[in-house]
Amino acid sequence: MTKKSPKDAAFDTAHPEESALQKTVKALGLAKIQRHIFICADQTLDKCCDKATSIEAWTYLKQRLKELELDQPNGSCVFRTKANCLRVCQQGPIIVIYPDGVWYHSATPPVIERIIQEHLLKNQIVSEFLFLQHPLPANSLETE
Repeated sequence: MTKKSPKDAAFDTAHPEESALQKTVKALGLAKIQRHIFICADQTLDKCCDKATSIEAWTYLKQRLKELELDQPNGSCVFRTKANCLRVCQQGPIIVIYPDGVWYHSATPPVIERIIQEHLLKNQIVSEFLFLQHPLPANSLETE
């Protein structure tokens, strides 16, 4: 009987996890994401807005993306992430949308609805709530 090296044993135990990871990647449609929205919500310290306001905004964002099926890996998949703090700490909740690099302030449910309808669906920036536009630079990363 051949004894496996620690490296081979690690591969054997890692392989099922990798398979489960790939299933999750496929189920979430990560390879089809077109945009990623980050919103500061449920923060540890209420700096940019009160916690209840931020949680209401987060709940609304999740609900509307689901209702509109924008969170599905179909044509224009939008991923959303609740960030504890985006470090702006002014006029929150704050939303940033990547890869567009568009930052919005005062992201309450009515503003979020405008962001969804105008920015996500019509590719138009909601200028009234925009405070920074800084798209991510094109980058050519190499994999091993």
